[in-house]
Order: sequence, then structure tokens, then C-alpha cells
Amino acid sequence: MNGRKNGRRKRTPVVYERLTHPLVRGSDGELRRASWAEALDRAAVGFRSARDEHGPDAFAMLSCARATNEMNYVAQKFTRVVMGTNNVDSCNRTCHAPSVAGLTAAFGSGGGTSSYAEVEVTDLIVMWGSNARFAHPIFFQHVLKGIRAGARMYAVDPRRTSTAEWAESWLGPNVGTDIPLAHAIGREIIHAGLANRAFIDRATSGFEEYAELVEPWTLRAASKVTGVPAPAIRELAHAYASAERAQLCWTLGITEHHNGTDNVRALINLALLTGHVGRWGSGVQPLRGQNNVQGGGDMGAIPNRLPGFHDLLDPAARHRFETAWGTVIPPRYGMTLTEMFEAMEHGSLRAVYCIGENPAQSEADSEQALRRLRTLDHLVVQDIFLTKTAQLADVVLPATAAWAETDGTSTNSERRVQRVRAALTPPGEAREDIDIICALARLLGHDWKFSGAEAVWNELRSLSPDHFGMTYDRLEEHQGLQWPCPSTEELPLSYLHGRLWAEDETARGRRAPFGLVRHDPPVDLTDDVYPLRLTTGRRLDSYNTGVQSGSFASPLRRGEFIELSPEDAEEYGVRVGEQVRISSRRGSVTAPVWVDPALRPGLAFMTMHFPDEVDTNQLTIEANCPIAGTAEFKASAVRIEKLAVVG
Repeated sequence: MNGRKNGRRKRTPVVYERLTHPLVRGSDGELRRASWAEALDRAAVGFRSARDEHGPDAFAMLSCARATNEMNYVAQKFTRVVMGTNNVDSCNRTCHAPSVAGLTAAFGSGGGTSSYAEVEVTDLIVMWGSNARFAHPIFFQHVLKGIRAGARMYAVDPRRTSTAEWAESWLGPNVGTDIPLAHAIGREIIHAGLANRAFIDRATSGFEEYAELVEPWTLRAASKVTGVPAPAIRELAHAYASAERAQLCWTLGITEHHNGTDNVRALINLALLTGHVGRWGSGVQPLRGQNNVQGGGDMGAIPNRLPGFHDLLDPAARHRFETAWGTVIPPRYGMTLTEMFEAMEHGSLRAVYCIGENPAQSEADSEQALRRLRTLDHLVVQDIFLTKTAQLADVVLPATAAWAETDGTSTNSERRVQRVRAALTPPGEAREDIDIICALARLLGHDWKFSGAEAVWNELRSLSPDHFGMTYDRLEEHQGLQWPCPSTEELPLSYLHGRLWAEDETARGRRAPFGLVRHDPPVDLTDDVYPLRLTTGRRLDSYNTGVQSGSFASPLRRGEFIELSPEDAEEYGVRVGEQVRISSRRGSVTAPVWVDPALRPGLAFMTMHFPDEVDTNQLTIEANCPIAGTAEFKASAVRIEKLAVVG
């Protein structure tokens, strides 16, 4: 029941009960309890029908970035071996696919180049588009150790976040102007004679073209576009280039744009320009938002890479897996998450197997996503809660939680693979993810006979040189190891791309190219009708679509609200707790107001943590990065209207 307290509407949380038994959709259109045999048979029949009647590419898998490496390996193997398609993706597409694409283009691999320990001993930390104190609190403890040891930190973010409170300086660019800011920093470094020409000449390519590209971005020109004062740009440029060791970190403030990959390339350019990569204490680091986003991609649960991050179009790599799996892998990239939803619209995607993801509430323009999901002939959801996506499913399979009820490994942002151990007995009839996938594979003619997570891991190790040296025993002994770890005898280096510093030219291998990227403003332009720029993100007290953190009573749980600057609150005549309608060109929601002095006039902020109460993604735009497929969650144009108080 809704009521009011202190002028603010109290919303009743939607409580998600733990799934304890399989569900199937009955003849009356409602989900009902079923046996495992019935549920698995229904799931398998639907997948077989889609494949046989419409071809392998009528099927797609959404794998889970919170589940183990072993689960993700088996999920992508099911997709490629059982269903015969490369249509497998995960929430990596929603957040850090541009990081993977940008890092791969520059260095040949999609992982961050540094370790957490290096942040503690570096001289300079740049946090760009990242409120790490809220969104990555564990990593931020390493940042604080570095600051206390003498490191200087610069925060670059449109909002003056809680992370910026610890920074020596805060640069607040207008949303969507990261490339002009990065180019101006690069130009200043070049003109000040601070570029590391020895490293540039030895380890990079395309410098002259890059220097020509950034030349128009003077401090004055960049300040006009970005809103950052010219002296602040100059200060950061000189500090970064002059530091002996520097770490450049970013997250969704960089990637969740229609040109997210270009944003990532623009930041990597600064590391190449100064030689801040491939050395202890210096590197570039995308901060992953969930426990195994890195591992899901490493395991091949993405449409363009096989396990171990082998390019799917590489004939030698494909042959290696075809021989091991006894199958033919289609020599073409599969559909990204974004392309899957477009294929639903066109009717070419007929069946989806969704494990641990909730795209009905996490996709941009969520109303459109819901409509598209309803067009599927067959939707199977494997999860621990009856999410909004699961409520649309034909079959619901109760799984185990990734960290407390299952065995395996996961990989964090610094590429560290660590053991995960079962500590609790799953409730009711819930089963481990690997067992469920393998049971479906058997019904579809493939009996893999994995005896457990370690057997899955050993198969992966045999096919991925970067993971070969990581036996379960070694992972236990060393409390985790970072890839690449090709040897069972030696320990891996904590940082990547040291080859770029090799004196012997033959040892350097591939040069790292500068990214020639250009400024491209946000797609959803503000105007007189939609004058506010809405950006979205995370808060410390909540998690993703709120299924795990939004359905309980807690002093921390504040629910969703729209944050406005004091100036905008005054202009619109609204106070803290008062209800407003927020509208974009795609939809409208209502939410209470919160006034935040950290925001500048014209900028508003919301999260997607409470979509059952305030579905923020009804407002966001499905404008996707053409390289990575990530949507522009960070730059929507909105207006607000104060609602009259009833009663």
C-alpha cells in the first residue's frame, strides 16, 4: 500500500522469492510447477524445433557474468556444439564490450593491463568516468592505499562524485565530450615536449596521424566543448605525462555511449603517448561491474571469440576447437545481445536460452525490449529468482547461486582467476548450472560426461594456453593466478604487454596502434522540449536491476529517485521528496526528487536499481556503439514536470 511520509511517497518493494522448483507455462498461459523431467524435455523440444525448422541461427544464448567460468564455458559450448551457432553473449555487451574491443584493437587482448597491487604503488591515478567508491568499493580500497602512500588522483566525471572527494582535482566534462578532452590532453602533452618519443618510436604505430588528428583540440577549443577550464586540462596533461608511474582507470561513464569503443581508444592513446603501459605500476584498467564479466568473455561466452580469447575467424584456432569438440564451428561471428533483440523484431530469432540475466529490465528502451521478448516462440530462463524476464518464459529452471552454492572459478578485473567453493546446500530442487546445461545437451544428443567443475576447467585449460598453468591445486596454493599463465611451473607476470619495452625488435611483436577517433556528440540531443541531460549509473547500496538488493527492508534502501542540481530544483519549483514525471522521447516514469549539490545545472542522474518501482530504462535510448553494440545509457534528453499532491 502506498502512503506518504515527510512529503515522499513510500513504494512497496517487489519481493523476489528464491526459485526452488522448475516451472512451465500451462495451457492457461500461467506458469505452473513441473518436474525436472518435464521442464527439461519442454526446454529441449523448443530448442530443437527452432533449430530444425528455422536453422541454427534461430537460437541464441544469454550467458551469465555472475556465474562461474566453468558455467560460461559449458554455456558457449552448448551454443556452438549442440545448437550449431555462435549466437552467445552476456551483460558484458551492456557495459564493457567497448573496453574489450578497444583493448583488443590496441594490444591484441581484451583484459586490463595492470594488477590491483600496482594501484597501491603508482604515482598518479586517473579515474575517468568512474565513481569507483560506490560502483567498485573493493577496488577503491586499493586506490585509497595508493593515495595514502603518496599517489595523486584526478577524477574525470560529469558529476562531482564521492570518488572525486578523494581527488587532488576534479574535471567535470559535459556528458559525451570525453574524446575532445582526451585529445586536448594528448595535444598538450605533445606541444609541451612531454611525449615519450622513445616508446612511441619503438612500440607504437600511427603517431603522426594521431598528432595531426588532435592538433585542432587546443586547450581553449576543448574547454569550449567540454566545459572543463583550460588550466585544469593542462594540469592533468602535465601531471599524467610527467609521472614516473600512472594508472588510467575507467568504467561505464566511458563505455555506455554510442561511441564507447572510440572513447576507450582515446584513453588508450594517452597511455601510448606517455609509455604508461607494459611496466610495473603503469597501465590501463577497465573496472568490471560484476564478479565475472572478465571471465565470461575469457571463456568464449561472446559471439566473436572462442575460449581463451581466440578470434573466431582464425582458421587455426577454430580447427583446434573443432578437433577437440568433434564438430564444425560456423566461420562467422554470432549475434551480439543488441543484434539478438533486433533479430527478435524481424522474426529471425525464435528461441533464447537466458541464464542469470534480466534483459527485460536491463536493456535500454525497456518497453521495446519487453515487446521483443514476447515475440519469441520459446524462451527458457535459468535463474535463482523469478525475474521479470523469467516471468515471460515458457520454461523456468531453478539454478544455484554463483558464489555460495557451486564449485568452480571466477576472474576479476585484474585477470585474476580464483576458486569458488560451495558452502551452502541449494534450496528445494535447485540444481547447479553446469548440470542443467549438460542435461539439456544429453536430451539433444550430446553426452559430455563432465564429472564436475574441475573436469570442465581442465578441458578449458587444454584448449587455452593462457589458462594452461592454472590447475585447481595451483589456484588453491597461490590464492589465485592472473592470466596469461601458460606454465604449470612458473608464476605469471602481474602486468601485460611488457614486450612493448623490449630492446630486441623481434621480441616486441605487434606494435600498438594509436586510435584515430573523432568526437561524435550524444545521439539524443537536448532542446527546448527535453532540456535536461539524464545520465545513469550505480549507487553503493543497490545492485543492478534490484532483484537481489531491491526487495528487502533496510536502512540503506532508499528506492529510486531523480537527482537534480540545486539550481534546477529551484527552477522547477521542486523540493526533496516531491514527485515529478520524467519524460524522454521514448517514455515516462515518476519518481521523487533528491537534490545533489554535486550536479551542475542541466544534468540529472538516476539508476536502474529499482525498475519495478521506477523503470529508468524506459527513458534511455537504444543508440548502440557500432563496434561493440553497447547502448548509450549515459546520455538521454529528458524533461521533468512537478506532480500535484493528492490528498
